[in-house]
Amino acid sequence: MLLAIDTSTAQTGLALFDGSQVLSEMTWRTCQHHTTELAPALSRLLSWCGVSMERVNALGVAVGPGSFTSLRVGLSLVKGIALARHIPVIGIPTLDIIATAQPAGKHASRLVVVIQAGRKRIAFSKYKCLKNEWQVQGPVRSGTVDDLADEIESPTYVAGELSSEDRSRLARKRVNVLLASPVNCVRRPAMLAELAWARWQNNDVDDAASLAPVYLHVAGTPIL
Repeated sequence: MLLAIDTSTAQTGLALFDGSQVLSEMTWRTCQHHTTELAPALSRLLSWCGVSMERVNALGVAVGPGSFTSLRVGLSLVKGIALARHIPVIGIPTLDIIATAQPAGKHASRLVVVIQAGRKRIAFSKYKCLKNEWQVQGPVRSGTVDDLADEIESPTYVAGELSSEDRSRLARKRVNVLLASPVNCVRRPAMLAELAWARWQNNDVDDAASLAPVYLHVAGTPIL
């Protein structure tokens, strides 16, 4: 059984996955309370399923980009469990979790995945549909919603953490912007679990001690 933990941003999530079904999944928004909320939420999740940590054989964790503090909370918990119980850890890029949930190339062959980066900025990655799956193209970048809109010159899905104002600005700015449904913009921990499970089955795991979160920086200062 695999436990997935995502604390990349205020949108936080946990999931239990056994390869055949999602036993339980929970997501919630927290206001910088990851430290006090994560462990109790995990205890509730396990209790609801009647599962103990002894049945968890692997861990999947979102590694960012994301909030400096929140990512550290999630990684610290995962590393503590992994090192104490000697079980494997699989780190998954945060934006890949959202990308995988989008329909592959149904109406557009390009995708942009967004998270909030603070200071009225966003962090985003671009993806292209290749062999019927979304593959990332280049590094994570940061900018404003208007900066992103100005770059979109062909039909492109946009998904992720978008406020109502962001959605309005993107919809007005470019006819080529295809906004994903709010439901498909939720970063589901069950999707994280499935991605981590696939890597685990291929024995593609990370070293728990050296696994590090991914932060965005502007002029040497974290912006998230």
